[in-house]
Amino acid sequence: MSAEVSASPADSGRVPLDKVRALQHTLYRAAKADPGRRFHALWDKILRRDVLWRAWVAVRRNDGAPGVDRTTLDQVEEYGVTRLLDELAAELREGRYRPLPARRVFIPKPGSSEQRPLSIPAVRDRIVQAAVKIVLEPVFEADFLPCSFGFRPRRGQHDALQVVIDEAWRGRRWVVETDIASCFEAIPKDRLMHAVEERVADQSVLKLLRVILRAGVMDAGVVRHPVTGTPQGGVISPLMCNVYLHRLDRVWDSRAHGVLVRFADDVLVMCATRQQAEDALGRLRVLLADLGLEPKEAKTRIVHLADDGRGFDFLGFGHKWVRSRGVRGRRGVAFLARWPSNKAMRRARDRIRELTVRSRLRLSIETVVGDINVFLRGWAQYFRYGHSTIRLNKIRNYALERLMLFIGKRHKRGRSFGMSVVAYLSPDQCGLVSLSGIVVAPRAGKPWRERPNAGGERRR
Repeated sequence: MSAEVSASPADSGRVPLDKVRALQHTLYRAAKADPGRRFHALWDKILRRDVLWRAWVAVRRNDGAPGVDRTTLDQVEEYGVTRLLDELAAELREGRYRPLPARRVFIPKPGSSEQRPLSIPAVRDRIVQAAVKIVLEPVFEADFLPCSFGFRPRRGQHDALQVVIDEAWRGRRWVVETDIASCFEAIPKDRLMHAVEERVADQSVLKLLRVILRAGVMDAGVVRHPVTGTPQGGVISPLMCNVYLHRLDRVWDSRAHGVLVRFADDVLVMCATRQQAEDALGRLRVLLADLGLEPKEAKTRIVHLADDGRGFDFLGFGHKWVRSRGVRGRRGVAFLARWPSNKAMRRARDRIRELTVRSRLRLSIETVVGDINVFLRGWAQYFRYGHSTIRLNKIRNYALERLMLFIGKRHKRGRSFGMSVVAYLSPDQCGLVSLSGIVVAPRAGKPWRERPNAGGERRR
């Protein structure tokens, strides 16, 4: 990094970041204390140097591709981060800031031939969006409900999965499974702004949000300005999605229609009876229609969790109601088991194949094994909270097979040569990480965060 970056406030100590956290805590407490309050003085907080620097740190940490201006993060560091932040602050303060259109790319959806549109803003625009998110997120976080888990501080996939385990144990074994069709692209912008205005009255902030939402996307050299949507890929888009879908959360009646579990646009409803599940699905359709949205029909169904019944996929896990083996003629205990879904397994194999393709034969074995280990550790860390031992071993064995083939090709020998290197000539299978003994089985009423990790320490 450049000398200018090294001399930045964030590298001189933790104080600037702590001040930003203090600001967020103050905003959160104020919003929590008065649910009807509309905030009039937020603009000056977005312009604060420590907030902008914190925004840059978040953007740099997330890495990411360049936008339409082709400016990379490394180029920003060469240009000077402090210099860029000064320019952005001046443009915002003087009303000259105009975001560039986001660069539209299409990425394949895992397990299907469909492609998902992704919008990549320029680095400078990502910094501004991150600064806005830093200031607005605590205000709306004070309102968000426990049924929402996606893209929220200190909440994540495993928190949502724990609710599913708990509710199934309590007898809610009729599951409405769906997701919202093209949610990010379909949200009406005017109604989204009305939702924001319920809490934000600062006209400068509202004007900036409108400018960001109207920036448009560049697709095949043509700039388009969709009338709906907050582009998926923007830093602020997940927060805006939660702000809008909070309207669904707050009118949902868990007593009448079952327990709602929402991770961004992925939705489950845990119900006690088939009739309640059918009523819940009907209610869900009505509420989404009122928001200008609709469920994706191909992924909408009602599943009954019963012995030898169908299961469902949620957040990368396959879920199924199973019964343990009985002891001495006694009937086994029934519970909701989960393991990496078939789609997650395919994605893992695809990634391992990418890391061991012929085009990487010039790389050293240590480099390739290191890349595989990084993937395996991250993949296993997510899926270890389940009944995943068998499938984790399958993925590890697949990585071992690919490594054997890779070594054989690299030395222009067959698979048997690769096997001899891995199994006999290397004392530790070339350093390929082991995935045994790391699985933690989820249990109803036992939050996953309180369980000991592999090192015996308790998670916080």
